[in-house]
Amino acid sequence: QLQLVESGGGMVQPGGSLRLSCTTSEFTLEYYAIGWFRQAPGKEREGVSCISSNDGGTDYADSVKGRFTISRDDEKNTVYLQMNSLKPEDTGTYYCGAHKMYESECPIQSIDDFDAWGKGTLVTVSS
Repeated sequence: QLQLVESGGGMVQPGGSLRLSCTTSEFTLEYYAIGWFRQAPGKEREGVSCISSNDGGTDYADSVKGRFTISRDDEKNTVYLQMNSLKPEDTGTYYCGAHKMYESECPIQSIDDFDAWGKGTLVTVSS
């Protein structure tokens, strides 16, 4: 089963920044919409951001607009999530997923449209 690999999580104080990475050696990310999702303890996994295949159009959840930026480096086959001005409510395990459809586009319609989930990377925002 195809799988993405997330990294870059850690513990930061409120107002701090982190950059998450999502990569794989198993398929080419630019041909699929890639979504970042997060799951806080006791809560369902929610979509945070998405980058479309081909033109790289982006979309963000209202809760992270203006603070998070998603990008893609096709040479490195990696999608990034730059997270600035972090808040305690951003705490959770962050996962990236690839849309099941080739040449797929954002926004995220349903989490069920994504697979190739990695093991996630933990982000903790606390003073």
